[in-house]
Amino acid sequence: MSSPVSTDIADELAAGLDSYGDRPFVEFARKWYSGNEITRYIEQISAALSEAGLASDEPVGIVVRNRVPHAAAILGFIASRRPVVMIYSYQSAAAIARDVENLSLPGILADIDDWTPELNSAVRSAGSAGISLSGEPLAVGVTVTRQPGSRHDPSLAQSGLHILTSGTTGPPKRIPVATKVLAHTVLSMTIGSGTEVVGPNTPPALVYWPFGSIGVCQLLAAPCAGKRLVLLEKFDVDEWVRAVRTHRITWAGVQPAILRMLLQADVARADLASLEGLSGGSGPLEPELRAEFESRYGIPLLWAYGATEFAGSVCSWTPESYRRFGAAKPDSVGRPLPGVRVRIVDPDTGAEAPAGSIGRLEARVEVIGPDWVRTTDLASMDDDGFVTLHGRGDGAINRGGFKILPETVRRVLISHPSVLDAGVVGVPDSRLGQVPFAAVELRRGAGVPTEDELKDLVREALPSHHVPVSVVIVDALPRNAALKVRPGDIAALYTP
Repeated sequence: MSSPVSTDIADELAAGLDSYGDRPFVEFARKWYSGNEITRYIEQISAALSEAGLASDEPVGIVVRNRVPHAAAILGFIASRRPVVMIYSYQSAAAIARDVENLSLPGILADIDDWTPELNSAVRSAGSAGISLSGEPLAVGVTVTRQPGSRHDPSLAQSGLHILTSGTTGPPKRIPVATKVLAHTVLSMTIGSGTEVVGPNTPPALVYWPFGSIGVCQLLAAPCAGKRLVLLEKFDVDEWVRAVRTHRITWAGVQPAILRMLLQADVARADLASLEGLSGGSGPLEPELRAEFESRYGIPLLWAYGATEFAGSVCSWTPESYRRFGAAKPDSVGRPLPGVRVRIVDPDTGAEAPAGSIGRLEARVEVIGPDWVRTTDLASMDDDGFVTLHGRGDGAINRGGFKILPETVRRVLISHPSVLDAGVVGVPDSRLGQVPFAAVELRRGAGVPTEDELKDLVREALPSHHVPVSVVIVDALPRNAALKVRPGDIAALYTP
């Protein structure tokens, strides 16, 4: 990052977009698009919305995909301060249609591939305008003209992004991230890479987090810093590694599932040699996984902690803090970011807990507001201000009065040499209320452990009430578009 992101990110983003000119800006499907091509496309979208009957400040929804037209639309909307509401494309046509009809926004943008009869009908029923986006060639079309009288939730008229939570513990919720807050969000995405002097030969940013979630700020960060970007429609080991190797990328973002995929694929160390570090989050990083990855590739993992409600991370490692303290604090997610305060409170009394004590994490993000937001995450903070997570309080399984944290059981299961990853959830039990159930995904080519073997592993490491009532082996754990394991889908695998 060349300099801290300014508070007025809309102006900075607009200036950044104008700076590329004929130079390459976005690579997608191994083809480069110049800055001028992207800005011309943004102008086409603006003209199509005007033709369809929308004012320049009215909110629009986008059935979002990680493709060039969608990237251009989002960048243009934030730069012009038009509110943009994310609608997941990773759902059925009927579900997309229901979302669109319920939102009743002035305008809906969708890829030409997503303009199903269901979507067309929902847009007409809501009185919304419909805009089709096409990538090859870049084109925009008015599919449905806005009808008078369409109404929407007034809260959606706030400029900025209305993004979706990951939906790991229930249906995704929309969280507003105002334009003024986006500077914090972009900072939280980039602080792990430290201070980077950006020039014409600077390696591009690698962008692949789903645009519907907070990961969309990977997209915003690149033009704010004046960097080119390589866009992937979704994470793919071969394409991710190709981008790193081809463009000599020095920093990128990851999460635990991606680290396991890279290890499982036995990616050559030379292919990742340009990486100076990887910023991470979206889940706990086990010490064993950190040790295995850093030992094999020699790449430091700078973990962070945040949530959609905080518009990004609230704690993170920086290269400097990692050099000084990383070896001594391998389980930590770093220190609070600039403009953020974090405290640990006793879950029963609400009193601030002493250093080293475990309690509920609360955070206050200055740019969002003065209120402390209490999370369901259990954490501790040491005397140096470093935060360590200890699992989620809301996911605790109550087995006949005994509390079990799923992450505690999961950590034992993944210690088995054949287990790549595991998911642990509570399932109903007529006698005890809840009991733990586990699903495990095995390493490629590994021996297949028996269910009793896995249960015994837990029994030897933890009190007996932690032993899952059942352990099933699956080809792949069910994950959402952000590669987070879906607890509800794990529970659905249980057969009493």
